[in-house]
Amino acid sequence: MNITELTVHELQEKLKNKELKITDITKAYVERINEKEKDVQAFVTPLTEEATKQAQDIQSKIENGENMGDLAGIPIGIKDNLCTKGIKTTCSSKMLENFIAPYSATVVEKLDDENMIDLGKLNMDEFAMGGSTEYSYFKKTKNPWNLKKVPGGSSGGSAAAVAANMVPWALGSDTGGSIRQPSSFCGVVGLKPTYGLVSRYGLVAFASSLDQVGPITKDVQDSAMLLNIIAGHDEKDTTSSNRPKIDYTKCLKNDVKGLKIGVPKEFFADGINEEVKQSLKNAIEKYKELGAKIEEFSLDIANYSLATYYIIACAEASSNLGRFDGIRYTYRAPEFKNLKEIYKKSRSQGFGAEVKRRIILGTYVLSSGYYDAYYKKAQKVRTLVMNEFNKAFEKYDVILTPTSPTVAFDIGSKSNNPLEMYLSDICTVSVNVAGLPGISIPCGVDKEGMPIGMQLIGNKFCEETILNAAYTFEQAIKFRENYKPEFKNS
Repeated sequence: MNITELTVHELQEKLKNKELKITDITKAYVERINEKEKDVQAFVTPLTEEATKQAQDIQSKIENGENMGDLAGIPIGIKDNLCTKGIKTTCSSKMLENFIAPYSATVVEKLDDENMIDLGKLNMDEFAMGGSTEYSYFKKTKNPWNLKKVPGGSSGGSAAAVAANMVPWALGSDTGGSIRQPSSFCGVVGLKPTYGLVSRYGLVAFASSLDQVGPITKDVQDSAMLLNIIAGHDEKDTTSSNRPKIDYTKCLKNDVKGLKIGVPKEFFADGINEEVKQSLKNAIEKYKELGAKIEEFSLDIANYSLATYYIIACAEASSNLGRFDGIRYTYRAPEFKNLKEIYKKSRSQGFGAEVKRRIILGTYVLSSGYYDAYYKKAQKVRTLVMNEFNKAFEKYDVILTPTSPTVAFDIGSKSNNPLEMYLSDICTVSVNVAGLPGISIPCGVDKEGMPIGMQLIGNKFCEETILNAAYTFEQAIKFRENYKPEFKNS
């Protein structure tokens, strides 16, 4: 039995039947990290020694008869923009290279309440700005399916660590597709919850009206389990929705008979790779076999989502990153003559090129004379996008699209072409603009054996619908049983 290939619900079953101990599981993952990290480069701050000690403590308490909870001792990886008390939280930036968080994010506190074990902080594009995890200050994470390919981004470290079996599941954040796109590239399951369902308190903000924390897992059942833990109202987050608690695992019925699935033709137009299109067409046929009702329709306002997203996201980033000034807890330039030079040199040296690009763009669209022409207009278009989705959900339960227009691309092939990199988000950004839930699940591979992701979009707070639709498809095609990363170097 290879412990690290098991899902979390399988690990729970083994623990329940006393086939495994907490210490066995943690030891297996620590050994896996030691074996694969040199190739994958998924961790900014590994916590393997701390995890080993914590596993021993939890195992001792269990053996002494203490009730520790169903997820006690289950390891997890955490994206490095979620604050963890007493541990570095760098956002993969030189600006926060030595920042040790004085408090934990609400979602991290919820993991701690379950006595889960943090295996480490995972690599990402700097301040979550990027689609390939090539914009990290520390390292470039590789895709476990092919080490010459990107894992996607910005949650590339989280997706790669799950795909490489270095963690059983992980937390990521999604501003314009940063959970779903890397999950697609790495052949795992990534869920972006409805805006407001999961607390953002302690998530280092990129674009506050778009950011959302969510799970990256090996299968849909694990995704539902982790959502159970992290979802819920938080008085420390004013955008947090106060809704009744739901057990998302109970919605996994393995039945989609009568489910109405809308397929927007704009998401299958030019620019979508032919192998991706074919894989999605096969998935649509599978849904028909399973009893779902499929209909093509037009969602033309989605064509404006990408431009809308980048105006709003960059404007909010410009505002949010103003706090990183070299004065308080961030990097400070070693040489300066006056206050103005502290700001200028610290920010010039502390931020990478992509972050600077977005700050400059955001400052421009918020500036006098341009605010109405760009930012205000983008907010109006955002309302139109929301309205268009609302109309679609009057007719359909789920909207089905590709997660990404392509499979994972070669490292270095787009990092010097920002516009081409931005187009990688074309299928995912509209979900964030409208505040909707979306899930990416693997639906096949291309001729080179690289995973292809399918995105299922639901109406607001309808995670149960998309989770069941994803689960039913997953059970039908059994992707994990048929395909696994090969760590190819070609």
